[in-house]
Amino acid sequence: MPDFKKTVSSPEDFDSDEFMQAAVALQIEPDLKHSGVRPHHHRKGQLILSLHGAVSCEVQDALWLVPPQHAVWIPSGTPHSCRITQNASTCFLFIEPSAAVMPDTCCTLAITPLVRELVLHLAEQDPAYPSEGKTARLVAVLLEQLSDAPLKELHLPISDHPKIRHIADALFADPSDRTTLRQWAARLATSERSLARLVENATGLSFGRWRQQLHLMIALSQLAEGKSVQSVAGNLGYDSVNAFITMFKKALGKSPTQYFSSLR
Repeated sequence: MPDFKKTVSSPEDFDSDEFMQAAVALQIEPDLKHSGVRPHHHRKGQLILSLHGAVSCEVQDALWLVPPQHAVWIPSGTPHSCRITQNASTCFLFIEPSAAVMPDTCCTLAITPLVRELVLHLAEQDPAYPSEGKTARLVAVLLEQLSDAPLKELHLPISDHPKIRHIADALFADPSDRTTLRQWAARLATSERSLARLVENATGLSFGRWRQQLHLMIALSQLAEGKSVQSVAGNLGYDSVNAFITMFKKALGKSPTQYFSSLR
């Protein structure tokens, strides 16, 4: 069977549920005119693999970030929407619900070079490949390898509660905003204690930790786009680059430069 290069600028051009194969893959190249996908869901589970740049994926009550050499797993039937940085190159792997042992909830996975190359190879094949043959055997190896992929805590809990959504929208619009919890409470006509309890009950994090995790998600996305550490630190309102690096290193165990070097 000849190679089938299934590369499109928008995932909306491809319906994975038309195929009953155990897994099919789709490569998405950078496209300045395309940055996101409307909320939708699939019969198949979906793995979104970032090859270059970054992808963010929003599901109910959480925002998941996919830095290079990682992937976010979205179980079958889960409504989600995606946003892709302008320099991003991504691969989508769609998996039949009964074809592999995968997590029941959304998560971020670290992807090995072997899994990456298998997904890329599958993206070049006809998605209607025979159920028995070379491609089907490679897919079996791919799905077995995926079941061992380590999980990474690269997500931001987000609630649909209007007060929390208001704060999140404001901080995404201006990440350098250093409004305190007490000031947010005054703006939202509630007490500081009530707002602190609301944030913790909805997200599992204190307000300070939640805002720091939001900063980490934005930092990873901007760094993956190619922005400098100094620029990102300034965008997030840090008083110094060292303060930003300290936050980043505490969260991920490495400085921004070391982190992205290890991904390469």
